[in-house]
Amino acid sequence: MSGLNPPKNVKKASGNPSKQIKSKENADHSLGPVTEEELLTKSYVTPVDVLRLPKATQGFLCAPEANVYEIEFVRFKLRDMDSGATLFEVFKPDKFVTGENQGPEFDEDPDQSSGRFVRYQFTPTFLKLKTIGAMVEFTIGNHEVKNFRMVERHYFRERLLKSFDFDFGFLIPGSKNTMEHIYEFQELSKADIKLMVENPYETRSDSFYFVDGKLVMHNKAEYSYSGTGGDI
Repeated sequence: MSGLNPPKNVKKASGNPSKQIKSKENADHSLGPVTEEELLTKSYVTPVDVLRLPKATQGFLCAPEANVYEIEFVRFKLRDMDSGATLFEVFKPDKFVTGENQGPEFDEDPDQSSGRFVRYQFTPTFLKLKTIGAMVEFTIGNHEVKNFRMVERHYFRERLLKSFDFDFGFLIPGSKNTMEHIYEFQELSKADIKLMVENPYETRSDSFYFVDGKLVMHNKAEYSYSGTGGDI
C-alpha cells in the first residue's frame, strides 16, 4: 500500500462491491528468467516480465509517478479463511493491530520507498495457515482503470515460494472499491519453517500492479515469523 491521502475529487460511487478473487494460473515461463537490470532498460514492464524474475528485486521497477491513475490503498485486512480470525487490520493514515500478529512497519525513508516498502511481523503459527484472505479497500482518481491486475511473488532468500496472479478488472473513475483476494499456500516442510523463523526478514515479496498490461505500481515487503504467541 502506498501514500497517505486519497485522490482529490473522489466521488461517492462504488466501482466494485466487495468480492473475492482467487489467483489464476501463471503464464508460460518458456522465455526463461530475466534480470532486474534487464527490465530497468525497458520503457515499461509487463506481467510476463515479472513472472520471469527468479528472485526478489533489490529496487523498484517503476517510479511512484507511474501511478497516474491515483490508485490509493486506504484499508487492508488479513484473515485466516479457515477459522475466520482476523490476523491484523490496518487503515491509512491511522493504523491499528488486532490478534497476536503485529502489523506492518512502513519505511519512512522517502528516497528509498515513498511508502512502497513495508515490514510485517508474524508468529511462527502463521506459516502453518493454508488459506488467507486479504481484503483491500482502495480509491481511484479521475481516470478509468482497465484490466487492473496484481502479480505477487514470494521468496525465501533467492528461492521462489509462490506466485500469485489476481485480476481486478475494470474500475470506474472516482470510485472506492473493496475486494478480497485469496492466498492459497502450499504446505511448508518443518525444515523450511525452522529456517524462515530463524532468519527474520529473509522472506520477501514483490507486489506488481498493472493497468492494461503496463506496470504502474510496485510495492515490496519483508516478513518476520519470530514473533511471540505461537509455537512452530
